[in-house]
Amino acid sequence: MSDDDRPINPDGSPPSLPPPLPPRRGGCATAFMALFGLFLLLPGLCALLFGFGGLTESRPDPSILFLILLGLAVCFAGVMLIRAAIKGSS
Repeated sequence: MSDDDRPINPDGSPPSLPPPLPPRRGGCATAFMALFGLFLLLPGLCALLFGFGGLTESRPDPSILFLILLGLAVCFAGVMLIRAAIKGSS
């Protein structure tokens, strides 16, 4: 391949190098992420247990509904943390 066959940018400058890859995460950080994600699943489990028990009433208390939604949001954060730990390790 000669120098004339190299691709160039439209402005005539040579192509730039691709950005370097980010450093890989260590196995210890991945394990802590997965364990903390599992820990964050517990409020979601409690929210489901108390939610189904408290929602059988005709008119549940709004503060209980807020706590249930908060527990489910924390559970979702735990799922996303576990997902990031698994996806980043491969």
